[in-house]
Amino acid sequence: MRNDKYPFTTVEQKWRPIWQQLDLYQTGSDPDKPNIYILDFFPYPSGAGLSVGHGRNYVPTCVDARFQRMRGYNVLHPMGWDAFGLPAENYAIDHAIHPQESTRIFTNTYRRQMELLACSYDWSREINSADPAYYRWTQWLFCLLFRQGLAYQAEADQWWCATCQTILANEQVEQGNCWRCHQTVGKKRLRQWYFRITAYAERLLADLAEIDWPEPIKQMQRNWIGRSSGAEVVFQLPVGEAVHELPVFTTRPDTLFGATFLALAPEHPLLPAIVQPAQATAVADYVAASQRISEIERMSTARTQSGVFTGATARHPLTGAAVPVWVADYVLPGYGHGAVMGVPAHDERDYAFAQAYGLPILTVIRPEAAQEAAREAAPEAAREAAPAGVTACFTGDVCFTGAGIMVNSGPYTGLTSAAGGAQLAADLAAQAAGGPSIAYKMRDWLVSRQRYWGAPIPIVHCPDCGAVAVPESDLPVLLPEMADYAPAGDGRSPLARAADWLQTACPQCGRPAQRETDTMDGFVCSSWYFLRFANPHYADGPFDPAAVAQWLPVDTYVGGAEHAVMHLLYARFFTKALYDAGLIDFSEPFQQLKNQGVLHAADGRRMSKSNGNVVTPDEVIAQYGADALRAYILFLGPFDGDVNWDERGIVGVSRFLDRFWRLSQTAPLAGQQADAAATDEAFERARQRAIQQVTADMEQFRYNTAVAALMSYLNELVAQTDVSIPARQWQQALETFCLLLAPICPFIAEAVWQERLGHQASVHRQPWPTFDPALAAAETTTIVIQVNGKLRARLTAAADVDEAWLRQTAVAQADVQRHLSGRAIRQVIVVPNRLVNIVVD
Repeated sequence: MRNDKYPFTTVEQKWRPIWQQLDLYQTGSDPDKPNIYILDFFPYPSGAGLSVGHGRNYVPTCVDARFQRMRGYNVLHPMGWDAFGLPAENYAIDHAIHPQESTRIFTNTYRRQMELLACSYDWSREINSADPAYYRWTQWLFCLLFRQGLAYQAEADQWWCATCQTILANEQVEQGNCWRCHQTVGKKRLRQWYFRITAYAERLLADLAEIDWPEPIKQMQRNWIGRSSGAEVVFQLPVGEAVHELPVFTTRPDTLFGATFLALAPEHPLLPAIVQPAQATAVADYVAASQRISEIERMSTARTQSGVFTGATARHPLTGAAVPVWVADYVLPGYGHGAVMGVPAHDERDYAFAQAYGLPILTVIRPEAAQEAAREAAPEAAREAAPAGVTACFTGDVCFTGAGIMVNSGPYTGLTSAAGGAQLAADLAAQAAGGPSIAYKMRDWLVSRQRYWGAPIPIVHCPDCGAVAVPESDLPVLLPEMADYAPAGDGRSPLARAADWLQTACPQCGRPAQRETDTMDGFVCSSWYFLRFANPHYADGPFDPAAVAQWLPVDTYVGGAEHAVMHLLYARFFTKALYDAGLIDFSEPFQQLKNQGVLHAADGRRMSKSNGNVVTPDEVIAQYGADALRAYILFLGPFDGDVNWDERGIVGVSRFLDRFWRLSQTAPLAGQQADAAATDEAFERARQRAIQQVTADMEQFRYNTAVAALMSYLNELVAQTDVSIPARQWQQALETFCLLLAPICPFIAEAVWQERLGHQASVHRQPWPTFDPALAAAETTTIVIQVNGKLRARLTAAADVDEAWLRQTAVAQADVQRHLSGRAIRQVIVVPNRLVNIVVD
């Protein structure tokens, strides 16, 4: 009896073990084929397991890997686990289980769910960052950076998360909260280990031009690095018998004659030495209060500026005038020298500060004549549209922030801002009072963590020799077994309690010494793992040079945008450091980066246990099958767009698979009846057009429109079942459909390919179908695409194109996406062969 519904459970149970026996996803090694490396972000396994939302990342990369294998590539598509870190340790503490055991459970769950989703990973290359065989090389790389002068220890005030009981890097503080537990953080002074990422600031900026990454990610990195070109100005600051030098950085040396105060960051190291007794209490209270405010808040232009006078005054390097020195929390310690010169007439924050504390405001830049004329001619209501630099606080030439002509500036009066600023910087250099300079907002990467579950830092502290790297022969420094690994709460790592482990001999002099007790930030482990995947079993170094030369850099890297200034920046830094060490021949790790959109729950919120809205792949696959879930995840919307889960949609995808299953059983095939001599040209043109469309969509990660194109093609095939089409054409059409569908819905494609079409070898080892552009050409029409009735794009499509494909393709257009801006789509109206109108809230 014919089965009208696709029996996904039976099909999956049959083919999973067969594929495993075939080792279907083993990394290709054919020397005659080109290589391609497709990689997901290193996942952090948690107790929650995977939700269907994770499929927005893992399913598209699987589809791409399957597609590229069929196109004739050797494909490297591996998977592993970023297993160290705070969440695993906190979970283990809360559930009285060792993190080694909980991590094993989590990774097993993730692997099982990924296999359930039919993710085509080469599991023979699986790695785990908590495995000593892996973190041995993380420690080796730390020692390499230490020898290069890129790893160092220093004491400073750092972000401290009282909940996680550890120091955090600046990148891990979001809006004043810990990026992991989301609790408010404070400051603690500790001696910490850093990586000198600032040494690569210029290259990290410049090399962004060489890589195919989303522009928003590049811009986030540019903003985080924060390059500013300007000048250093050194003020002399006499206090008692001593004269201190106080360097400041400014992007506007042309305004130097307008400096009426200096402002120091509360963390400035010179502050305790210059505060006068009468101001000591007020300054101490202000500094303490500033430590409770995040840097994000401190930088906010909407926040009221505050500060305290230190009682000290500095000497202006050019005029000799006394300049009062204040402490102000809008000045950040990591930018420039943690000090700024206040020029209220030409900087909005300085202007607000001067107004609040009654400080002088000296105009030293005037708009050029054309600017001045335009400003004066503009009506009061339109002043905000006046030339750049004429701001909302412009009142009688009080605050002009643009470039112009220097006035009241001694010998520089009359020069333009550009010429005068350059001359000033050169003259300061000649007088040893500063000179041209570049500053960055980015600070060095803090890698110390005062927690147990991490890679031990491979340093021995010797009373005589200082900090000494552990020799390679003694690596790995194993994480000791500890029954009590809870944080101490005093800023010390739990490893300080492992007495036998702690005491050791200095590798350099042999005298008694102690191990470093901090562990490494988990992001260190994930900053180089992509190199290890090239040959994870290599025993003579962190990576196999020959395999890395074969596979790296990564061709396509897929993951979330939330790691723009963490993992992605760190991985670039590591790659450049390894390039400089002569260990690799490329300086950028990922040639192409793609960020998937977020799949929210049906209620529009992020899926989480706390929200009670998690949908797991297990439950969906049990009801609809892996093929339906994979196709629906792709069909929901553009790859990089945010979408909401709606189970009603997967019902439609399930029906699509049922229709294909029925068609495969009813279509007349070659061998069952004699071929007609003639060829149906329209039938063949539809096949050619389907290959052309799906191929183009797959190449561009337009998987939603690829699924829509397959649905459209299936509609055409079903419509021809009552038409006299030669059996050999039906055979060819179904073969083509199986091949096009195989990367997306691997099970049904395999079942039809072998069980119905009679092939012996797997569909996943077949070449991708090709098309003849001339045959694929069809009568076309131009479709107008509107958003709320306004023209936003045009699309060329085949006449009488399927409406489902047209809806998906219209929404996916880049010009349309810009005007959607995340707004909910209420309706998509299609007027055949004429227009698509997308109605949004």
